[in-house]
Amino acid sequence: MIGIIKKVEFKVLETVCNAKEAFCGSLNKARGAVTNRDGQGALDVAVTVLISIVLGALILAGLYLVLNGTVLPTITQKIKDMFNFKG
Repeated sequence: MIGIIKKVEFKVLETVCNAKEAFCGSLNKARGAVTNRDGQGALDVAVTVLISIVLGALILAGLYLVLNGTVLPTITQKIKDMFNFKG
């Protein structure tokens, strides 16, 4: 009877130790993933690309407003005046 209890006790301790080792291994993997800085350069590039896209869109929108608001009506009027010339 004592032999069976010792075997069960050993098996329980072995299972607990295996679970602890598995948990510590998972914890170390998670810690390594959080502290890993290898992808930091890719993040910087992504932010730079996003900023340049936004600035480019703002510049294009500004040019569109300037061209449609001032330049195109003036050019259109000058072309109409050239074709309606009665000299």
